[in-house]
Amino acid sequence: MNLKRKKILITGADGFIGSHLVERLLDENCQIKAFVYYNSFNSWGWLDTFPKDKLKNIEIFTGDIRDPNGVRTAIKDVDVVFHLAALIGIPFSYHFPDSYIDTNIKGTLNILQACREYNIERVIVTSTSEVYGTAQYIPIDEKHPFQGQSPYSASKIGADKIAESFYRSFSVPVVIARPFNTYGPRQSARAIIPTIITQVLNGNKEIHIGSLHPTRDLNYVNDICNGFVALAKCDIALGKEVNIGSQTEISIENLANLLIELTGSKAKILSEDARKRPETSEVERLVCDSSLLEELTGWRPAVSLKEGLIKTIEWFKDKEILKKYKSDTYNI
Repeated sequence: MNLKRKKILITGADGFIGSHLVERLLDENCQIKAFVYYNSFNSWGWLDTFPKDKLKNIEIFTGDIRDPNGVRTAIKDVDVVFHLAALIGIPFSYHFPDSYIDTNIKGTLNILQACREYNIERVIVTSTSEVYGTAQYIPIDEKHPFQGQSPYSASKIGADKIAESFYRSFSVPVVIARPFNTYGPRQSARAIIPTIITQVLNGNKEIHIGSLHPTRDLNYVNDICNGFVALAKCDIALGKEVNIGSQTEISIENLANLLIELTGSKAKILSEDARKRPETSEVERLVCDSSLLEELTGWRPAVSLKEGLIKTIEWFKDKEILKKYKSDTYNI
């Protein structure tokens, strides 16, 4: 599929990955309709930080993916849908699992129903490496079993299976994109890299984090967006679940030490029990096998971990940005 001049709806466009994907698709000369979460502040999330000359090329649609009528209204005049809107915080899902079912499963169902109704040319549904849980073997390919180790991961498994069913049952042109851990500018404070960076840049002598031993496959946000775009263009990806990841891993402890080194800090790392997941809920190891994506599209990551972390640190050094993050609070 050629995306040029296609009208594209991006749900979750106000968020971290979504806002970067908006920029990436503007570069593809697409017409962008940004679905942002309605709120009484009239906030468009990270899109509010875009320069006016960029914003004027984006159609803003405020709504809630939990509302099927609003979703149908948003989708009826577009060609392609990138569905990123979701509740994503794992610790928060321990406290409010119902909201994850409503947003992640029912919200995805609303998207798929509308895409079916309006014969959308392609819908990219965003999954997560958390659906795999702790690696039973590495690297993790798309045949790895699913494990619902948190209400969040269980809700995303449900969303993925609903998406698969609409491809198999109704021939909705679905691709399930499964990014591994993503980081970069604009990421929320509940994620590990912003948690560490903001504490360091605010001069903390101790960096408070949870478990130190788990490993993650970390990917710079631009690489992930390139993976999304590559999958949208790839006709033979239809009906497939496809990993997007670097095929490397780093422990949380080594990540924290690397960030301390890159910022020139002398801070010490402190592991707090309150920040740890329940033992059987913790995903101990994630390492991606992205060979299917490379085979289908030729995609490979372009940004090394060190390079991406330096870019991310520089973004956080902006004082106006840094003060938006409550580094002295545990963000669940």
